[in-house]
Amino acid sequence: MTDVLISAGELADLLKKEPCVVIDTRNPDAYGAGHLPNAVNVHEIFTFLATSTPEGIHELKSKFAEAFGNAGLSGKETAVIYEQSMNSGFGQSCRGYYLLTMLGYPKVKVLHGGFEAWAAAGLPVTKDVPTPVMASFPILPEAGDILIDAKTMLAAVGRPDVAILDVRDVDEWIGESSSPYGKDYCPRKGRIPGAVWLEWYRMMKPTAEGPRFKSKDEILAECATVGITPDTPVYLYCFKGARASNTFLALKNAGVNDVRMYFGSWNEWSRDPSLPIEQGLPAAQLTGKAA
Repeated sequence: MTDVLISAGELADLLKKEPCVVIDTRNPDAYGAGHLPNAVNVHEIFTFLATSTPEGIHELKSKFAEAFGNAGLSGKETAVIYEQSMNSGFGQSCRGYYLLTMLGYPKVKVLHGGFEAWAAAGLPVTKDVPTPVMASFPILPEAGDILIDAKTMLAAVGRPDVAILDVRDVDEWIGESSSPYGKDYCPRKGRIPGAVWLEWYRMMKPTAEGPRFKSKDEILAECATVGITPDTPVYLYCFKGARASNTFLALKNAGVNDVRMYFGSWNEWSRDPSLPIEQGLPAAQLTGKAA
């Protein structure tokens, strides 16, 4: 795939060369304090909680087709998504990339390093709020195969040919906490049975400029620690699809061929008592072996 990540310097050049719509996923206060020139604030990219019922998926698609159309995306422009930095927004810029990809949008870039990288490069920052030209956002329904529902995830439990990958923080993985929003935010704690665990932070490494994604080979090496190869079908989840979007981007960039996400994630799974869960730390991961 074409590299989705774009550096601040590359973006500054791109903005001069072709039509772009820049989308700021941060909260309105952060946006109001200063943002990229002409950036449109769409914080719902981060906050929206999705369910994977047919009605929930329809709502997800229609809501974001409207939001992206209102931001000015018609299919002709390159969509550029950013957050504050790659580790401070739980992968929210990558969640925007995932949503656009799921809707079939043809040209999407994520600002590598986020707003902090842009500001550190001495590039222009403004408080001016643009008035975007509303557009008709095209949905390509065949692109939706990267979105899986709870039934599809349940059917993958126990299948040795599919890797269920949990990328949440350790306290969520072992069942100490139900979410990043508080231990008891959801009614059940734990994980999807048979899942393997790679904390989303492991897709990135510290640099002098802040966190950046690891190289393709480094990401594939991380995947190999839990038995994932470029040919392994991977079903990702986190709490609401933000951190998993960060990992989705990393795996796709690294050449893992079949990566899909259960976007409802733990927020939905934990609320349905008919769905199975595991708790504690699996013996296989205690010894550092793939489950």
